[in-house]
Amino acid sequence: MSEVQIRAGRAVLPGNLNIPKDATALVLFAHGSGSSRHSPRNQFVARTLNEAGLATLLFDLLTPEEETIDMQTREHRFNIQLLAERLVEATKWTGQQEQASNLRTGYFGSSTGGAAALVAAADAPQDVRAVVSRGGRPDLADKALPKVQAPTLFIVGGNDNIVIELNEQARDTMRCEAKLEIIPGATHLFEEPGALGKVAQLASDWFVKHIGSGG
Repeated sequence: MSEVQIRAGRAVLPGNLNIPKDATALVLFAHGSGSSRHSPRNQFVARTLNEAGLATLLFDLLTPEEETIDMQTREHRFNIQLLAERLVEATKWTGQQEQASNLRTGYFGSSTGGAAALVAAADAPQDVRAVVSRGGRPDLADKALPKVQAPTLFIVGGNDNIVIELNEQARDTMRCEAKLEIIPGATHLFEEPGALGKVAQLASDWFVKHIGSGG
């Protein structure tokens, strides 16, 4: 794994890039509100993807200064357009890196990051081949949903009732391949024993199917 600095406009965003040997695909992570590249849940999923031969990029969607402001005002965490733009910029950045330039791209979004991933996928359909949303808020992607072309998997906890409904509505709005997987007994953060492992395996299988993995 290598620590990287991603330039997105005037912002510089720290990240962790891990490219397994013979990887042919890269998954960029968009974390949820109030989180970062250090999210233990996203790191767990990333390790599962790495074991399947998929490269991963976990990075902060906000600068440290923006994060400090957001902790007090929450003004950035629901700015889906800003988060999506950062994700698109990070995608462009990976395309400029010699070791990642030939990798097919997918997005893994969590909570509000799920909405950002969907908006970014709609904005850059030629660059994004698959999307997975974990406990996402796709309703915040709104008018971008019908524009998404990448096959999309929504994963929701069985006890996360309001979010289930929001994801069902999003799935029914989309015109591309879209699937909803519900993890029985799981809540929003998938903290129950084995729940996050199921999320990771579903995500891994989806990405391997749609963007490939390694040798």
